[in-house]
Amino acid sequence: MSAPRRPLGLAQLSLLNTAPPQLVAVAAEAGFDFIGARVRPVTSAERPYDLQPGSPMLKETLARMADTGVTVRDIEFLLLDGTDQRDAWLAMMEAGQALGAASLTVAASDPDTARLADTLARMTEDGRNYGIIPTLEPISYQAVHSIPDAVALARAAGCSIVVDALHQNRFGAVPGSAQWRDLQANLDLVPLLQLCDGPVARPADREALVTESRSERGVPGGGGFDLAALVNAFPADVPVSVEVPSDSTVARLGELGWARKLKAATDAVLQAADNLQKAGSK
Repeated sequence: MSAPRRPLGLAQLSLLNTAPPQLVAVAAEAGFDFIGARVRPVTSAERPYDLQPGSPMLKETLARMADTGVTVRDIEFLLLDGTDQRDAWLAMMEAGQALGAASLTVAASDPDTARLADTLARMTEDGRNYGIIPTLEPISYQAVHSIPDAVALARAAGCSIVVDALHQNRFGAVPGSAQWRDLQANLDLVPLLQLCDGPVARPADREALVTESRSERGVPGGGGFDLAALVNAFPADVPVSVEVPSDSTVARLGELGWARKLKAATDAVLQAADNLQKAGSK
């Protein structure tokens, strides 16, 4: 009997300028099971998507979801900066609940660990009313930029963490490292794995790290990351979301062409991970 197929999603960042209703349609046509929806812009340059209850875009997104069977698993994105952002995350949770999402991705620029822990605990408590759990993403150029730090905060707050292949590699959580062992010991905290690829060498400075992260990542299997080992570290029911922004390639291939390319490449990585699993169980 073959193993169950791992749920596969298309992250909003892979097609940042594609509004959620269209993203659902593109994801369905390319063969994805779910999408991640950006219900709050990260930068002022981004196009905002109004998915609050009662909005026309929410209604259209839900209609596309009903037509295609594609779901919304995660919403994003809030950078916790130490200020009072409760109104922002409550609005995000309202949108997420309407979409049927299970998690809300956050990162942290707040250097005050105790205050950040309190913020996450309050978010987690609020999220229970919406069926949404905050997922803290350790990001290589933010205040929380390691697996141990993210795990400690998540355990204290009762929230989750999201693992992104890019940042894992950029802060050194690679197979064989101490952080890799930390990750393996805390897999129960991770509801979602984000895949992309890139060169092994870390960019030279923070500005280059930000540029790589937000606009030019590599197609899974086309770079130097050991993605098969990363996927193989997780149970077969942990979903994978493909997060590969590449403005230049989207312009060349179009939305659907890019989504199909990402789907085929990720299928190959998942097959390689499955082969690793079989080889290890012999």
